[in-house]
Amino acid sequence: MTGIEVSRLLKESEYQLGLKLIAGSNDLTRQISDEGVHKLGLSLVGIKFELEPGQIQVCGGSEKAYLDMLPELERRKVVEKLFSFEFPCLILTRSLEPYPVILKMAERHKIPVLGTELATGEFIYRLNRFLDDHLAPNISLHGVLIDVYGVGILILGQSGIGKSETALDLILRGHRLVADDIVEIRRRAQKTLIGKGAEVIKYHMEIRGLGIINVKDLFGIAAIRDRKKVELVIELVEWDPNQDYDRLGLEDETYTILGVEIPYLTIPVRPGRNLTTIIEVAARNQLLKIKGYYSARDFQRRLLEELVQKQDGEGFLSEEIE
Repeated sequence: MTGIEVSRLLKESEYQLGLKLIAGSNDLTRQISDEGVHKLGLSLVGIKFELEPGQIQVCGGSEKAYLDMLPELERRKVVEKLFSFEFPCLILTRSLEPYPVILKMAERHKIPVLGTELATGEFIYRLNRFLDDHLAPNISLHGVLIDVYGVGILILGQSGIGKSETALDLILRGHRLVADDIVEIRRRAQKTLIGKGAEVIKYHMEIRGLGIINVKDLFGIAAIRDRKKVELVIELVEWDPNQDYDRLGLEDETYTILGVEIPYLTIPVRPGRNLTTIIEVAARNQLLKIKGYYSARDFQRRLLEELVQKQDGEGFLSEEIE
């Protein structure tokens, strides 16, 4: 996981963090490497005074109220202990004024102190979004990501097999493009993957024989979306008559991306196969699976029940004949 410098927080405008530098300008290159945000809380009381390096520390109204209750000497000891740990920066919310001892310790240990007017809860929410987008594990894949019936489908396959053409056909049917050619995927939480397009080629597609097209300009904003959760991976492969393809769908395969296992289907490509319809049906089937209904397994269950009933019936007739 790569880190980001504290200075990036001051330059950030998209997430409206509203931060300003209060003290510790000597080392704005300190690295933020932890996705989590730590609100000091009980740490100041000494119940759990363990700070993770690389994690931003936030001080809000409740922490300020506790420090106000302490005698000056005790407050100094708490602040000195706080700054004895290594962390990238301390952020004061609600326009709180720092104690002189905080400014002194910040300069001594070269730890930046930042401030914001935002309430603590709102600020942490915005900061978490910023850190998720900049620190979450990520990868770029060659493929197409499209929203089909609300299911984020990542279409993979070798170059020239028809990924973009299939995606274009899906767009014409009312589905939405997220990314073509380069799909940037980030892991959120433990089992969530969010995909989006690279900024340079956002909303664009390459169609062989036609060239580069802008989906947003051609079909309108309803035909695109900025990002989407990846919920199904479909790989297009050349049809091989010697290859055995899954015809029942009883076994669920998965495709691993950034340590997360995603449902996976292999669709062989051959003349006459309507890939668009197959992918639409795959999306609908995935929605049923999410709800706990598996068509193939239900078919197998009913078939086995029918066979058992038939065998029981034959056994009954045999006994009657005897």
